[in-house]
Amino acid sequence: MDDLHHTCQWGTGKRWGKTETETGMTRLALSDADKQARDWFVKTTENLGCKVTIDEMGNIFAVRPGLRKDKPPTFVGSHLDTQPTGGRYDGILGVLAGIEMLKVLNDNWIETEYPVGVVNWTNEEGARFPISMCSSGVWAGSIPLATAHNLREVHPGTATQAAHQQVPTG
Repeated sequence: MDDLHHTCQWGTGKRWGKTETETGMTRLALSDADKQARDWFVKTTENLGCKVTIDEMGNIFAVRPGLRKDKPPTFVGSHLDTQPTGGRYDGILGVLAGIEMLKVLNDNWIETEYPVGVVNWTNEEGARFPISMCSSGVWAGSIPLATAHNLREVHPGTATQAAHQQVPTG
């Protein structure tokens, strides 16, 4: 829960209760808030001994080596981006479950036979760029890379909104 609440500082949405943890989330894919959460994910998984790679869609793969390095890893995970008015568990819970798995393995000195990892898929919600499960779809071969790269945003991210606001003159 500490990691969940910590990561909610990036993209905090509307308050629905009295405590600081009773808020929704607004962390659209590839926004400044998403970048902060993604940077946290990379640093956290590297600190847990993972090798991190990022593909052409921005999907982040954190791999903990196994005894047999000749086999592909088994991944768990989800996404760090949310709907425009998402909840605190929206997507991130799957990523945090994977990070917790890595912590348990490390804390108990467990070596796995094969590599294991955690993945953060980019734009899984499709809230900013209008195809849900877009980047995992590219990774799986069901969505062409060019199609994904040519998507136009339908819900601007925070940085984009600020750049397009006009300041009144006069």
